[in-house]
Amino acid sequence: MNNGTVKFFNDLKGFGFIKEANSDQEYFVHVSGLVHDIHQNDEVTFDLEEGRKGLNAVNVMRA
Repeated sequence: MNNGTVKFFNDLKGFGFIKEANSDQEYFVHVSGLVHDIHQNDEVTFDLEEGRKGLNAVNVMRA
């Protein structure tokens, strides 16, 4: 599990980005990868999965 903070999430479009806690890495997150609803600045845990354009955050849960 990785830890991070929701940098941005658009409820209407169903996607956003999570910044990893211990690096400058940011990962795309789609609503299909959420376990809990998330909002900007929420602390979250997540797994990574290879997507079409790189790594995506999946199994995203509020910490």
